[in-house]
Amino acid sequence: METLLSKHWHHLPRDEITTLLEVDASKGLDTFEVAHRQAHYGENRLTLKKDKSPFILFLLQFHQSLVYILLGAAVITFALQAWVDSGVIFGVILINAIIGYIQESKALKAIEALTCTLEGSAKVLRAGGKEQISAAELVPGDVVFLQSGDRVPADLRLLSTRELQIDESALTGESVPVQKQPQQLARETLLADRINMAYSSTLVSYGTAIGVVVATGNDTEIGYINTLIARVDTLATPLTKKITHFSGILLRVILTLAALTLLAGWLRGESLLDTFMAAVALAVAAIPEGLPAAMTIMLAIGVNKMARSHAIIRKMPAVETLGSTTVICSDKTGTLTQNQMTVQQLFSAGQEYQFTGVGYIPQGVVLLNETAVKLAAHPALEQCLIAGVLCNDSRIFNSDGEWCIEGDPTEAALIVAAVKAGLVREMLEQRLPRRDTLPFESQHQYMATLHELADAGAVVYLKGSVEKVLARCATCVGSNGEEVAIDQAAIHHEMEEMAASGLRILAFACKQITVPMSLLSHADVAEGLTFLGLQAMMDPPRVEAISAVRACQRAGIQVKMITGDHVVTAAAIAQQIGLHGVAGGEHDSFAISGHMLSALPDHELLSVAEQVSVFARVSPEQKLRLVEALQANGHVVAMTGDGVNDAPALKQADIGIAMGIAGTEVAKEAADMVLTDDNFSTIEAAVEEGRAVFDNLVKFITWTLPTNVGQGAVILAAIIAGVSLPVTPVQILWINMTTALLLGMMLAFEGKEPGIMARPPRRPNTPVLTRELGVRIGIVGLMLLIGAFGLFELTLQRGDSIETARTVAVNMFIFGQTFYLFNCRSLRYSMFKLGVFSNRWLVMGVVIMVLLQLMFTYSPILNQLFGSAPIGITEWLWVLTGGLLIYTAVGIEKWWRF
Repeated sequence: METLLSKHWHHLPRDEITTLLEVDASKGLDTFEVAHRQAHYGENRLTLKKDKSPFILFLLQFHQSLVYILLGAAVITFALQAWVDSGVIFGVILINAIIGYIQESKALKAIEALTCTLEGSAKVLRAGGKEQISAAELVPGDVVFLQSGDRVPADLRLLSTRELQIDESALTGESVPVQKQPQQLARETLLADRINMAYSSTLVSYGTAIGVVVATGNDTEIGYINTLIARVDTLATPLTKKITHFSGILLRVILTLAALTLLAGWLRGESLLDTFMAAVALAVAAIPEGLPAAMTIMLAIGVNKMARSHAIIRKMPAVETLGSTTVICSDKTGTLTQNQMTVQQLFSAGQEYQFTGVGYIPQGVVLLNETAVKLAAHPALEQCLIAGVLCNDSRIFNSDGEWCIEGDPTEAALIVAAVKAGLVREMLEQRLPRRDTLPFESQHQYMATLHELADAGAVVYLKGSVEKVLARCATCVGSNGEEVAIDQAAIHHEMEEMAASGLRILAFACKQITVPMSLLSHADVAEGLTFLGLQAMMDPPRVEAISAVRACQRAGIQVKMITGDHVVTAAAIAQQIGLHGVAGGEHDSFAISGHMLSALPDHELLSVAEQVSVFARVSPEQKLRLVEALQANGHVVAMTGDGVNDAPALKQADIGIAMGIAGTEVAKEAADMVLTDDNFSTIEAAVEEGRAVFDNLVKFITWTLPTNVGQGAVILAAIIAGVSLPVTPVQILWINMTTALLLGMMLAFEGKEPGIMARPPRRPNTPVLTRELGVRIGIVGLMLLIGAFGLFELTLQRGDSIETARTVAVNMFIFGQTFYLFNCRSLRYSMFKLGVFSNRWLVMGVVIMVLLQLMFTYSPILNQLFGSAPIGITEWLWVLTGGLLIYTAVGIEKWWRF
């Protein structure tokens, strides 16, 4: 029993399995053995990774360079007894920390959701009797009974099955239920193809089975996924990386300037206290207090916009990450496709028919050579469609205006195809009532139904795999409904062409019974049938996904398909939606299977991940390796998924995207974003919104930094020149906090830049501010320095008080920023191209700012609080002229550069 975990259970014969597990399959384990194994293996639960305590997690929210700068500003303003300003800064820090803590706490619930999937009950055989027990009490060697509707409670090796079908989509990504049977398989069989195994957390959709438990808890396949999730580190987003780097640079610059201020004052013989207060003023001036709040608000606005577009953001920095995405790894079923099987072609009596319409909506027509056909003129077509309707246990129905199915998706597609041709199922069932059924079994690979005829005879309809059906056919239906000699070579040729297009193919046949008959046996359909035709179907691509993929490719974003489906099917869908491999690469394969991936060393996987577009039949570990390989190549990776098997890759990706409709709770908890409509086009829209959010953040930083540069430079210039400070620390805080709130924040409401999806994604190593923007910030900062310091000195030379001179300097900063704000509405274009009044929030913010500045200048209360004083019309003309010069200079720089 010690070495059980290393066994390849699918490869072992049934007798050897029970011997290794030391269990009698006819009696099960006895009570004492169960107790012994429970003590040895523990409960059938997943072990949670011990996370940081909530208090530590909260404290870590303050461990950021920018927060350290703000904490310093708060302490300094507190020391200056500026209680309101200090309180505001502390409030900004605290709110950001609380939001970050809440978001990170939610992200760590993925493994808890995995544990919940193991809860439930199980029917077992113990000591010769059947018992219903908690799934947590299962041990290796327990004999378990499965039936339709059960969730598999542990990893089982199947001992016997009866028409067993299991939905493994959450584990393997397989889009249709898997037919299970107990025969021994080859050792190298992939997880998705192990039809003699039933895995924990998968769902029994049809049939019954008996299996023996071979793994519980952490040793199951889902337990292995749990360890992969726990092993994956939470990555910093491109935005947090850039802001951390930017904050580090800013911190060094501020400390350097403060040290230069102290040095300049000391060299000039100034008192230590005055020099220290000047250094404090410079530090306060250089800190962009509004940046954290601006980031939070802009990201929150982006979150709300995406929610209205069917994308729910669970982690706010993910908004910007979308805009940085260079590769999108998408699942196939339901995301790029309709997740609704649709008959697209039908072959009967030598004719190839096409069907219009997609999904389960019974609307469309049947075409022959692009011309709609009338069913009465095509009896062979009619017989093939009737067989698909009557040899069928599923149904379609309309629920609140939406067409839904009950049963197998493939059978539902057959019903919809018949309705498009004008057949009515209820009328057919009245005319040909069913008397008996041979249900589908994996060893036979067909289903047959017996129907009574009005003339006392009967007819058998049979559907199944092409090979099994053809082997039972002696004749073929002709174009007029008569029986003719069968041409198996022509049928096989047609089948191969359909299969090459990635279509799933079913063959249909019938047999006339002339004697009364009420029971159907396999011997009755062993030979002598008439071949009716082939129906070929697939889960068609979403129309909007095709245009969304094209838009992503125009935007320089690679789209890759990672699916649990078969290679041929996946490649066919990929070609229809416009995916293609990298031309001229070392690896010319357009699609690759998980079996081929497993043989690749890491260094070769790097180039394969870059050049191949379709990855089929991949395991959870392979999905994780692909994401890691793409990240190692320098990509920002977005990964979609809906199953438990997707969770590790979702967590590893720079942005994990879960499906809201088809997705498991595990996938949703591991993801950064959830699509409420499971549609790839929503991802494309979210990428566009993410780019807009980052653009607006860059606009804010480009707008706010010249003020910090200018204020710091003014104070440093005053120290070097040995004159009074043109602005005091309290006045600096007034400038920074009011303009950030009323002017800078309004940039969050700017619309998308023209051509936002026509440009390539930003390279991950690109800094927040480019060299061009750095030059612009330097120009504006220099103009603010000259304007504020020059007007301050000019006012003093005219004999006005220092309070009046400082008020002029403050107004120069405020109105210089206001004019510059209109430049920053776009980093490339003039505000006249965007529309002067297109951002009503910005116009309103400017109006309120002007009113507040008039109060700052003329209100006695604010004069006393901030050391300001009224100024005359001449000073206002100087200030407005300075602001207009800044706007003009930046406009010329834009025109010259772009």
